[in-house]
Amino acid sequence: MVKELIIDSSPSGVTIALVEDKQLVELHKEHINNNYAVGDIYLGRIKKIMPGLNAAFVDVGYEKDAFLHYFDLGPQVQSLIKLTKIKRNGSVSGTLLDNFKLEGDINKAGKISEVVSKNLVLPVQIAKEPISTKGPRLSSDLSIAGRYIVLVPFSNVISISKKIKSNTERNRLKKIIESIKPKNFGVIIRTVSEGKGVAELQKDLLDSVAKWENFIKKLPDAEPSKRVWGEMDRTSTLIRDILSTDFTNVYVNDSNLFEDIRSYVHEISPEMEKIVKIYKHKEPIFEHFGIEKQIKNAFGKTVNLAGGAYLVVEHTEALHVVDVNSGNRTASKENQEENALQVNKEAAKEIARQLRLRDMGGIVVIDFIDMHKPVNRKMLFDYLKELMLLDRAKHTILPPSKFGLVQITRQRVRPEMNIVTSEKCPTCDGTGEIKASIVLMDDIENNLNYILQEQNEKNITLCVHPYIEAYIKKGFISLQWKWFFKFGQRIKIKAVPSYNLTEFHFISSKDEEIKL
Repeated sequence: MVKELIIDSSPSGVTIALVEDKQLVELHKEHINNNYAVGDIYLGRIKKIMPGLNAAFVDVGYEKDAFLHYFDLGPQVQSLIKLTKIKRNGSVSGTLLDNFKLEGDINKAGKISEVVSKNLVLPVQIAKEPISTKGPRLSSDLSIAGRYIVLVPFSNVISISKKIKSNTERNRLKKIIESIKPKNFGVIIRTVSEGKGVAELQKDLLDSVAKWENFIKKLPDAEPSKRVWGEMDRTSTLIRDILSTDFTNVYVNDSNLFEDIRSYVHEISPEMEKIVKIYKHKEPIFEHFGIEKQIKNAFGKTVNLAGGAYLVVEHTEALHVVDVNSGNRTASKENQEENALQVNKEAAKEIARQLRLRDMGGIVVIDFIDMHKPVNRKMLFDYLKELMLLDRAKHTILPPSKFGLVQITRQRVRPEMNIVTSEKCPTCDGTGEIKASIVLMDDIENNLNYILQEQNEKNITLCVHPYIEAYIKKGFISLQWKWFFKFGQRIKIKAVPSYNLTEFHFISSKDEEIKL
């Protein structure tokens, strides 16, 4: 599989397209001054305790208070509260936790009112960005992600990704991390660390520790409800998380961003620096690589499939619904079941892509075409599970129900990607009504009179829709000849197929449009 990243930088922000075998599978948008991104650490102030929810609302500067549940406090939240008080009082210097005495873990079945109180100042991390009418979701179980490891303060546990299967490799990685990690820091070893040497892991660990030290240095002077430490920009975060040897190209259309990305790739994976390339063509980068057309085709209520079938995607407050329709795909009675299986498998492939592309989270219900044979239903379920392995978001898929419905829960950490694919009609400007065609010739003639008689233009060209061109040139004594006799000069008529029926423009002898 050939993977490419196409990065479009504009004044409003950066749009990142992940392409697999020339097909768009993920689209990410990062706006300028994007606050409350996942991973950012804020100094929150407890605004309200909600015993019924076993949660607290926290002021982090957003228009709506953020939500912090008891289960998201983390077992060592007492240590975090203690460290924050010590640092903000200025009683202890130093940024590491070598001499820091950890507090005991909180009770798993405890109450939030036993741990935090109103107006308490506490560092919190964005776990889920603001979505719809809800504020951010928070966690006080802080962690700092690197390329190969995740650093977890107030812990001494080393965890290893379940995707690393080899026991020998797991033991090797654990021994390396045990020998280099600082005291009172836990480490999660990520999947991409498989096969990496001591030097690479140590460098990544030291970078993560440096980020923690930077956070601790800022903590004493930080203002409540303000950001203390920010995650990298979305582009670098995405490259950190997904860059692998499968990638062949990373195209960027902005020279400053190109230098930033190239230096970052050189830092984390020097051998892959050469795949970062600057895009210099005049044509917009997304149009050149066919991304723009794929975006228009893939987003919207109806998604057409290659075989003639189509999907209808609906969104509600509670869930997303996908309906699979066979469309104009027909089959005889003998192979109706086989035809349904083929359409469903084709739809499953596109649905797996759509979930990633739109970043649809929460509950997703899929209404596949009914199949009567249990073996076919199981085949479809296994096929969908296999396709979803490529999805980095945590998800759970339930087998098809009696009604042929498949339910998926998918992790949602940021707002769903939503792109408007319909455009306002240029002819009626969205009103649904156009100027009466019977007066079109009068309009053109009045404008000709103004341009030729009052502005004294010569050798002008009238650009119109092909139907209107045919009408103007129709007959032995055509309108074109009548205008020649009336205005004393020949007017060129040019047909432009892209024009709407009543659209017309005048071009001067200098090949410039005459503004009316």
